[in-house]
Amino acid sequence: MTRFRTALVPLAATILGLTALPSQATAAPPKPVPTVSAERSAAPLGAAAACAPSVKGASIDARLTSLFTAYGNDNSRLDDWTGADGTYSLRLPGGRELWIFSDTFLGRINSDGSRPPVVEEGGTTVFLNNSFAVENGGRLSTIHAGTPDKPVAVMPPRDEKHWYWAGDATLAGGVVEVTYQEYERYGTGAWDWRWHRNVVARFAPGRLDRPLSVHDLPSGHGVAWASATLKDGGYTYVYGVEDLGSPKYMHVARVKGQSLLGAWEYLKADGSWSADESDSARVMSGVANEYSVTKVGDGYVLITHDTTEALSANIVAYSSCSPVGPFTGKQHVYTTPETGGNIFTYNAHAHPEVSGKGLVVSYNVNSFVNTDHYRDSSIYRPRFIDVSFG
Repeated sequence: MTRFRTALVPLAATILGLTALPSQATAAPPKPVPTVSAERSAAPLGAAAACAPSVKGASIDARLTSLFTAYGNDNSRLDDWTGADGTYSLRLPGGRELWIFSDTFLGRINSDGSRPPVVEEGGTTVFLNNSFAVENGGRLSTIHAGTPDKPVAVMPPRDEKHWYWAGDATLAGGVVEVTYQEYERYGTGAWDWRWHRNVVARFAPGRLDRPLSVHDLPSGHGVAWASATLKDGGYTYVYGVEDLGSPKYMHVARVKGQSLLGAWEYLKADGSWSADESDSARVMSGVANEYSVTKVGDGYVLITHDTTEALSANIVAYSSCSPVGPFTGKQHVYTTPETGGNIFTYNAHAHPEVSGKGLVVSYNVNSFVNTDHYRDSSIYRPRFIDVSFG
């Protein structure tokens, strides 16, 4: 099994709800996982209505969608981005936009829109498990480690049995902090892989091809941090997912200040905070592995693919008066037109710092058939929509 196929197996499994168990060290918490009580989940109707934004509509963000389409098809460099998933973003000092990707194709696109096979299958396309792109003045450039002839991931794995997928990122004192989840393969079977741990890599904004340092994040109780982050009220909120395939549960932590290297505390079932990760409560189910929580007006909006439905094409929103929920009032945002046959969409989340005609939301497109990515390079690229609120 090639490295490309190895990565796509867990990706497809995650979307299907067949995710492998975490490593033995984190497979089972030492006590029952707390769940937010029904009493706390039931927000007062009057309070919720006062601050809960309602979705007015959504439309394709033509600028961003065409920007990545044109860049992916541009063969001016042969070690640059032609497609990826993940699609997190962060505004850098000076106004540049950092786009953060997980599984990434680099190389040439043929005149008919096809892509050569990956190097491991005898072609010329390079496949990495993570990369960056920087947008500056409406132009994109790819960042990877290694050399143009031998690119490697900006967050390289420790060995061939491990890899990193990116989570959300934040800026702390001028330093870029990008979260990653490390996965590991422990056998030769298709399902012999598991989530292993969370880390944060710190990068200098002017030197993004290698981390300044890498630090462990809390990883002791099966929660993949950070599906999303939000700075609000002097805290950086960190949102995670406890992925049991189906369902997937939202968890919330916070750190005082801007850096994720501070002391973490975790939202408990009664709404208080604890320094013990084992007290982290299941806030709600139905979130995807990647989602977002964004301040909109006086309220907060959670954007996610709807994982209450198998292989859903629907992006939905929930609202709250607090950055920690309860998130209620499920609203339909958008139905992804690409979904169908071998093609699936997943992991919608917002980019509040990116300019658009509303709240910019991205989602990923993929295929269960690996050769589709060679036949049609346009499949494996992010799409963008603008969401407006009433």
